[in-house]
Amino acid sequence: MSRRIQLFCCRVEKKPRDTVLILVSCFARIHPPEFFKKKYAVDEVHYVNEISSVLSSKKPAVLLTLRGVNTDSGNVSKEASFEGISQFNVNNKILHPEIAECRVIKTDMELEVLRYTNKISSEAHKEVMKAVKAGIKEYEMESLFQHYCYARGGMRHTSYTCICGSGENSSVLHYGHAGAPNDRTIEDGDLCLFDMGGEYYCYGSDITCTFPANGKFTPDQRAIYEAVLKSSWAVMKAVKPGVAWPDMHRLADRVHLEELTKIGILKGNVDDMVKVHLGAIFMPHGLGHLLGIDVHDVGGYPEGVERIDLPGLRSLRTARSLEQGMVLTIEPGIYFIDHLLDQALHDPAQSCFINNDVLQRFRGFGGVRIEDDIAVTASGMELLTCVPRTVEEIEAFMAEGQSGAKSFDCLSSQKQ
Repeated sequence: MSRRIQLFCCRVEKKPRDTVLILVSCFARIHPPEFFKKKYAVDEVHYVNEISSVLSSKKPAVLLTLRGVNTDSGNVSKEASFEGISQFNVNNKILHPEIAECRVIKTDMELEVLRYTNKISSEAHKEVMKAVKAGIKEYEMESLFQHYCYARGGMRHTSYTCICGSGENSSVLHYGHAGAPNDRTIEDGDLCLFDMGGEYYCYGSDITCTFPANGKFTPDQRAIYEAVLKSSWAVMKAVKPGVAWPDMHRLADRVHLEELTKIGILKGNVDDMVKVHLGAIFMPHGLGHLLGIDVHDVGGYPEGVERIDLPGLRSLRTARSLEQGMVLTIEPGIYFIDHLLDQALHDPAQSCFINNDVLQRFRGFGGVRIEDDIAVTASGMELLTCVPRTVEEIEAFMAEGQSGAKSFDCLSSQKQ
């Protein structure tokens, strides 16, 4: 009968390159300290019941404990504690912003793990695209994704609750939660918006694919999909160090407005549409977010970076300028959400740009989101995600993939 051993972990800087590990884990047997010293490549290892005496022997001037607010979620990190901590000079304010900032820029080893999470998650998305058909439940696709990630990639957990929206559910931004648990039956003619990402050793991925359940886009579905794809490619082309992330959101918004005007849903001058924030009616979320140990990673709003209180932009999870080593999602979308459309139609400043006769054709359409994970490089970006993206790629892959004969090569895909 196994015993659950609950231990406590903290890391203390002794001098450069020297660290102390206080073990935290659950094992059926207690491994000796040397086991963990080798496994984690640290200099000292001690058990939790020694923490007070070990730290006392080092005579620290101050102990730094981790406590602070995640600027994205508003959650407060749980501060470390142990018996005897009251004898030390403890500071719980310094460490959090420093650790958060360390997580913003990824090391080469971190990037390797994130490439792996994207590789397996991309393959799982492609398995879903092969299997989807009318008459099955959304949760069957969620289950297939999770099974593939675990069975083929050792990824026991997903980075977040899977979003498997079909039909009108594809316009619900965080569909899939307990109140709407991916339980609709997929119908012929539906668009499927599947936002799913696997997690490996705490590092996440966040990928969204939108495609027709029957494998063939209708003209309207194609038009909206290609509008979103055009904005995604425009952002990818513009990404490089020094670029302000809010400007990338504005760029995606502008492309959407231009394309919706070509489709006939909107009319008038795009510059004037931008001034009244019409883009936020169709994309009411931010363009993307930092990605790492959390799917919405910390560090989005450090001291000196302020949230922009304007429609759409206020939903951005970071307003930083890009730096080499950052990993972010690029996830533009166009959605037809009745509440927001009705709101715009009752606002004279916005309704004058809307061709309501054409808009009626898109009521109940749902939405399109295309989400890729990227790493910022010295001169641009590295695309981590590898899934079919153009209409032609998706239709060909779905047509041939169900027979098991179709593979997909990223090197020939996603031409901009």
